[in-house]
Amino acid sequence: MTPNQHALLTPQQMTQADQAAVVAGVPAFRLMAAAGNAVAEAIRARWSKRPVLVMAGPGNNGGDGFVIAEQLRQHGWPVTLAFMGQIDRMSEEAQAHAKAWQGEWQSLSPMQLEGAELVVDALFGAGLSRLIEGVAYEMLEAVVQSGLPVCAVDVPSGLDGTTGQALGMVAKAELTVTFFRKKPGHLIWPGRFLCGDLLLCDIGIPESVLKGLAINIMENQVDLWRQDYPWPQQNGHKFHRGHVLIYGGQWITGASRLSARASQRVGAGLVSLAVPEISWPIYAASMLSVMVKPLGKNQSEQAFHQVLNDSRFNVVVIGPGAGLDGKDKDRVKQAVLGTLKCGRACVLDADALTAFSEQPEVLFSAIHGPCVLTPHEGEFARLFPHLSEPSGKDKLSRAKQAAHETGAVVLLKGADTIIASPDGRAIINTNAPAELATGGAGDVLAGFIAGLLAQGMTPFYAAAAAAWLHGEVANEIGVGLIAEDLADALPNVLQRLKAYQD
Repeated sequence: MTPNQHALLTPQQMTQADQAAVVAGVPAFRLMAAAGNAVAEAIRARWSKRPVLVMAGPGNNGGDGFVIAEQLRQHGWPVTLAFMGQIDRMSEEAQAHAKAWQGEWQSLSPMQLEGAELVVDALFGAGLSRLIEGVAYEMLEAVVQSGLPVCAVDVPSGLDGTTGQALGMVAKAELTVTFFRKKPGHLIWPGRFLCGDLLLCDIGIPESVLKGLAINIMENQVDLWRQDYPWPQQNGHKFHRGHVLIYGGQWITGASRLSARASQRVGAGLVSLAVPEISWPIYAASMLSVMVKPLGKNQSEQAFHQVLNDSRFNVVVIGPGAGLDGKDKDRVKQAVLGTLKCGRACVLDADALTAFSEQPEVLFSAIHGPCVLTPHEGEFARLFPHLSEPSGKDKLSRAKQAAHETGAVVLLKGADTIIASPDGRAIINTNAPAELATGGAGDVLAGFIAGLLAQGMTPFYAAAAAAWLHGEVANEIGVGLIAEDLADALPNVLQRLKAYQD
């Protein structure tokens, strides 16, 4: 596979792709026929023959609905077609397929659900930007209340194909069939949940149309970054693989130790922990191959800055378990600012982000070099109150704007983790299981990112690769996962990844 196969197209870009395909010689009538046939085939493969209600809307999604209805009818399925709109106002190709339908059609009404055992949702496509209302709202509400299985065409009606947000009312699909390329809304929650199983079908759009599209959103897959992955070289040594420095807190000692272990497992040549002298015995006794550096009883800012003067450290991690009580907060802030001032690549997580919640502009103005911020939604809201969820902005837009404002790569965590670059690119991670919602998992992720940065990956791809590995390891461990499991289970995943690359 090539990275282009993981491109995510906005509805506007998909329209451009359709138009470019027509210009390239693929008739629009044929594209619609292929789309409808693909959905009908998917339905026959998934469900046994049963009474089906096809809901067709006024646009090209409705045209697909007419094709689906006719294909199912020809295969002996009892089909009721409910249409909302005026055929003479549809596109030319949609009108042609509507006229090819050999049965009757009725105006859309919840009454048509009676006797149906499957619903095909072809009311509205991914480009819908207004709230569902009127008879369409009533119909979708009735579908939800009926509990019938739903197959959605392109997206469940009422789902924004770019943001994954619900526009008033959406009937969750058991299966969604889409075409050529996925859309961001298929992968971002709640869209990912509302789509159910997602099937991507080829309908004859040539790959060449992608060249004319400004694609900057991708699904996180190995092919995006595998060429840049820093595998150990036969003639290399530990100093070639970077040296990670991690700031350790006085009281919560486990978090930074998780990060250190993760940095080692992902391949960093050397890892050091800079910790308060009073806590040094705890760290030193438990970290056999990590160098533990005491900062002095007062854990002064000057002590950490002296450690930073060692040019062998090429990546710094601050935040996991760093502490925010009393003077800890000021120490954390000074450690972050000192790291940014010396231009080291850094990963800022957890307490390093919360420490600046009252003055986020101080942090942002200090970012000039390679930097990855890894907030969860709560930390994001504290740093970017104008971009928090009540702002009405969707997750993708919020992450991209935050990256633009800070000049850092922003990894906004969640079931649909988004990695956003200051240059406008974004990657959506999709392999994270529910088991990752456990204390310490984020500390491991920060360590994975740091270890890859230390070995030379760019911040954007280091964050993407780390997020994918994090999810893949969690899937391998499964139920019962705790954060301590993640780093030690990584080698099996890396071995498979290396075999795939070789």
